[in-house]
Amino acid sequence: MGDSAEKQKRPSFFKGAKAEFKKISWPDRQSTLKQSVAVVAISVVVGVIIAVLDYFIQYGVNFLTSL
Repeated sequence: MGDSAEKQKRPSFFKGAKAEFKKISWPDRQSTLKQSVAVVAISVVVGVIIAVLDYFIQYGVNFLTSL
């Protein structure tokens, strides 16, 4: 009963992974560069916004605790 399931040959992990990698539509170099620059720029802008907010919140808390 269980022998028939064991006798069926399962594809190996690496063969399956290779088949899936062939299906991937890889972006071209220019598109990858543009997207990478956009990610870095947005990360810097968000970091600056968070730093400014942190500074003002810290200033407000220090002002309130010094009263």
